[in-house]
Amino acid sequence: MIAIVDYGVGNLFSLASSFAYIGQEPVVTSDAAVLGKADKIILPGVGAFSDAAKKLRETGLGEAVITEAKKGKPLLGICLGMQLLFEESFEYGQHKGLGLIPGQVRPLTDIVPAEYKIPQIGWNALIFPKDRKKSKLYSGIAEGEHVYFVHSYYAANCHDYVSANCEYGALVTASVERENIYGAQFHPEKSGKTGLRLLQNFAEL
Repeated sequence: MIAIVDYGVGNLFSLASSFAYIGQEPVVTSDAAVLGKADKIILPGVGAFSDAAKKLRETGLGEAVITEAKKGKPLLGICLGMQLLFEESFEYGQHKGLGLIPGQVRPLTDIVPAEYKIPQIGWNALIFPKDRKKSKLYSGIAEGEHVYFVHSYYAANCHDYVSANCEYGALVTASVERENIYGAQFHPEKSGKTGLRLLQNFAEL
């Protein structure tokens, strides 16, 4: 069973619909006990980091996600959900994340040329690091395939865990991986066949 964490800040319907399209039956839940029974967990998210982190703390779902991830259960964070996997964010202040992947979340304006629009919205090509093995999430997905981004902040100081980048006036973290913990800055549920293949790969881990 794949559990999609419902803590009030995710695009749950389209994500659940994408899984249904590939023959999966995800459970959308705000119950920590259900996360404990799940085989895999999806942490979605849209909006501000501080609000999302607060809701995860207040509901106890953040601690539940950490507990299950530390057991070795596959976890996939999407967009803001990926950013929450990191130690901290500098979005409108300094805020603590789940600490499952070393690194920080910083403004794109720190690295992107001034003439580039923020947020980064649209399709960008995947670039795989040359110094490591290709992630299982990208099985059957070629470098250069396009995925859909909507974000103003990016994962920084996490080089050892980057599984893909994209180019937006600078090299921007597109996805990360640390053992059983995965993150996608882009939206697989909005990324056509490439995104569906990634979700299928996660379901088959």
